[in-house]
Amino acid sequence: MELKVTKIGNSLGVVLPKELIASLKLEKGDIIWATEARSGYRITPYDPVFGEQMTAARKLMKKRRNALRELAK
Repeated sequence: MELKVTKIGNSLGVVLPKELIASLKLEKGDIIWATEARSGYRITPYDPVFGEQMTAARKLMKKRRNALRELAK
């Protein structure tokens, strides 16, 4: 999908087509992240740092399942 860089005030911006907005399920005020990938950049509505933190949390929860079960009582 081709995106055109335009001047917005004193900055540059990109207008996202409605098909891309619908595909990413974006709404006004949402934040998107651009992360570097092997072939360029990837645009995603998901925070990659939060994803890494959740992976670490899942590993900890699996390892300490019994302790967490007792704390939940």
